This record gives sequence, C-alpha cells and structure tokens, in this order.
Amino acid sequence: MRLEVTRKSDLAVRSLKTLEASQDRMKGPALAEAVGSSSGFVSHVLTPLVRSGWVHSEAGPSGGYSLSVDLADVSLLSVIEAIEGPTDSGRCVLADRPCSDGGICALHVPWLQARSHLLAQLEATTVADASMVPTQHPNHSPT
Repeated sequence: MRLEVTRKSDLAVRSLKTLEASQDRMKGPALAEAVGSSSGFVSHVLTPLVRSGWVHSEAGPSGGYSLSVDLADVSLLSVIEAIEGPTDSGRCVLADRPCSDGGICALHVPWLQARSHLLAQLEATTVADASMVPTQHPNHSPT
C-alpha cells in the first residue's frame, strides 16, 4: 500500500506558488534555486503545468516561466494528477491488481471511503490555500 505523492508534485506546487509570488517571468535557474532543485528537474516538473495551461513558458533570452491562472482556481488534486497521472480507484489496497466484484478484501469498503475522503479534501484545497514549508525535508535531498 502506497499513500504518498512524489517530490515532483511538491515541486509543482512550490513552483506555482513561487511564480505567483514573483508576479513576473522567472528564468528556469532562478525558479529552480527558489524551490530548492535543479533547473533540469524543474523544467521536467513544469512541462505538465504548461500543458495544463497553468504556466506559460517563453523561450529565449527574455523568456522564462510565468503563471497563467489564479491559484485559487487550481486544486491540489488537479496538480497531483497532472504530475503523477490519474488517480486509480480500481486497484486493491492489499495487492497490485484490480479489485474483483466477486472476491473483495475485508478492507475494500473502508479503504474506498477513506480514499474518497482524501480525494475530496485534495479537490477542495486550492494551490493558493497550500502552505509552503522549508524546501529541504529531513529525509530528502534536493533533486
């Protein structure tokens, strides 16, 4: 059972909030430094955000990244799904396989209820509402 998101989702939220605070275009290296990562990794993280229309990317010497939306209109769930892929509600909590209609495990119903509550909370929380914490987590080194 894995109930976590990757560092990419954290960097995506940090990048969005940093772009909002800058109120101007930011070069990749400056954004990477601000979020505690490398330019290459931040560029990789921003690609789905650009694809989603939340970030504008402009190439060239005067280019950089800028925010394209109000972060009060973007849910944490939508960012996580843009980065990690769609949430998978059809997987068994005990085994990496689809849940079967005929032989569900004892945790099936409580797990679906808990998962539903978590997803609803992430959908109800906007990126604007998310808090920024220090960029270095004690168990992680900057990427």
